[in-house]
Parts: sequence; C-alpha cells; structure tokens
Amino acid sequence: MRYLCLIYAEEKRVGTMTKAESDAFTSEYSAFTEAIRKSGHLLGGEALEPAHAATTLRMRNGKMSTTDGPFAETKEQLGGFYLIKARDLNEAIQVASRIPSARLGSIEIRPIREFG
Repeated sequence: MRYLCLIYAEEKRVGTMTKAESDAFTSEYSAFTEAIRKSGHLLGGEALEPAHAATTLRMRNGKMSTTDGPFAETKEQLGGFYLIKARDLNEAIQVASRIPSARLGSIEIRPIREFG
C-alpha cells in the first residue's frame, strides 16, 4: 500500500534553531531520506515553503475565492511530506516514526485511496 506521511511542526520553533541545530536537523533528514530510499519505502517527498506562502482556494455557488495563507490558524503547520510504500499501516507507522520532525510536531499517516 501507499501512504502519505504529512509532516507538521511549529514553523516558529524550527525558525529559531541555531545554525548548528538547523544543520544537524537537516543532516538527520538527509540520512532518513537516504535510508528509506535504500530500503525501498520512498516513493517521493518534498519540503514545503512556510504557511504564509500558501493560498487557500474555495469554490462556493460557482464562484471562486482565494485567501492568502493556510486554511486555518493552527499551532503546527504542514511543512512537507513523504509518499511511502509499506506492507500495512504498522509498517508505515514504523517508517514514519523515524521522521525527524516527529520529535517536534506530529506526522499524519494517510493511506492513499486506490481507484479501479
């Protein structure tokens, strides 16, 4: 099965890291990404720009409206994702538990719906 691992953390907390902390965190991510690439779990993934760069779109009664920023104000913001493959949810949880931001925020694991 395929799973999307959505990475949530407080942007302010990540933004206040010292250069040494930031470099160490980035190294952890690089090592994690390489490990899941080698294990065959990685299907894709990206980091996202900060929440203030988001645009939220809504369609109501045939009319489009856009709003700058995320859909809702929250303590944690979506910062990136990994698309992984795993035998089942238990294996997906094991893979996602090693994402460095799990220590700072949360990882939402969502199965990908297969159509057809």
